[in-house]
Amino acid sequence: MTRAKLIITPQDALIDVPRTIRIECLVPETVVIITASTLRGNGTLWQSRARFQADRDGVVDLSLHAPLDGSYSGVSAMGMIWSQTPARAGEREVFPLNVLSPLETDIRVAYDDRVLQGRFTQRLAGEGVKWIEIREEGLVGTLFMPASAGPHPAIMIMNGSGGGINEPRAALYASHGYLAFALAYFKAPGLSDYISNTPLEYFKKGLDWLRKTHKPYKDFVAINGQSRGGELVLLLGSLFPDDVSAVVAYVPAALVHSGQNAADPKVGRDGPAWLLNGQEIPHLWKDNKTATWAPFDEGPPPHRHEKAILTALQDKEAVERARIQVENIKGPVILLSATDDGSWPSSLYSKMVYDRLKAVNFPYDVHWIDTQDAGHSIVFPYVPTTQLVYTHPVSGKISTSGGRADTNARSDERTWGGIKKFLSEAVLNHDLQEDDGSDKNNVLNSK
Repeated sequence: MTRAKLIITPQDALIDVPRTIRIECLVPETVVIITASTLRGNGTLWQSRARFQADRDGVVDLSLHAPLDGSYSGVSAMGMIWSQTPARAGEREVFPLNVLSPLETDIRVAYDDRVLQGRFTQRLAGEGVKWIEIREEGLVGTLFMPASAGPHPAIMIMNGSGGGINEPRAALYASHGYLAFALAYFKAPGLSDYISNTPLEYFKKGLDWLRKTHKPYKDFVAINGQSRGGELVLLLGSLFPDDVSAVVAYVPAALVHSGQNAADPKVGRDGPAWLLNGQEIPHLWKDNKTATWAPFDEGPPPHRHEKAILTALQDKEAVERARIQVENIKGPVILLSATDDGSWPSSLYSKMVYDRLKAVNFPYDVHWIDTQDAGHSIVFPYVPTTQLVYTHPVSGKISTSGGRADTNARSDERTWGGIKKFLSEAVLNHDLQEDDGSDKNNVLNSK
């Protein structure tokens, strides 16, 4: 009798590449237990476990077969990854501390007192991608350069209310051929610990520095931001339209917000997050007649920040004062949102942006990917999505980002695929504009 074998393909690839995990040559209807184990973050073990039954051909294929029971349900080729949970409670970091280091996942298949073992490798940075620490002109960040010869289209990446430097996303962008600049604006060496009173000129300086020092392909520089960063990139695109070639807005806001959970206690969460020319940008909480933090503050944790935001949206005059003038953007826009966003109503906000751009006959391409029942934490595919409750890294408030592990995994996959296509088309259309010297009017479309 032929011995059973475990086949994993591809064994070594970028993190966004799905794997086929398949066991062949089993006795038909044999029940196997599959365990997936990965060391993540600072060395914490993350694991998943599920039972499968071989089909009549003696095969278990995770891209075809659902588990009998275990860490996830339904057919999902990478379910053993997104359903992983940490052995140590409270851990959330799913990426290696050094993003140039790979993630190694061990697969163990047990059945009838026998064991099969295999391993696959996920990489954020492809071979030859360069990591460069940036501490110039007051800028704090990390530049990732693709392995291939340039020039390359560029993208500048900003985090949300957790602050810091988003190296994982930048590394993956560089692996796909983009000159990727992960720019911190608070909670990083030499910067404030808080979002309060952040000067928007800092980001203009980042865009100028990127163009001056690295001369991107045909001057193409996109901006990418998540959550407060999603608000930020729409705001930057509206205020500095000639400097922004495309906007990637993850779970964004259609309005300017106050400091909120990332605020300096001396300024307060109702104080400004953004300044321009030394003056605060009008925000939703400013002179708002209906806004209250009570729905967020009261009751047992985890708290849902969205509930407080909804009270502020009842003041229509405050909403209009705080609205980001997205019609001023001079480039394509992609909006990534979720209907069960626990942090703020990103689905509603994305609709507000989408509807506004449609109403003014916005002359650039617009994509909107809205995932039903998913939450605020959209990353990219094939990472664990099980940690829905978190302690905010600035305020310390225990909150929920919303969604479920399975819907969040689906959101990760849909949005990343959409972004890659969007940016590829944005660069191509930018080429056409550069060649004929005119704007290209594209039809708005929604996904």
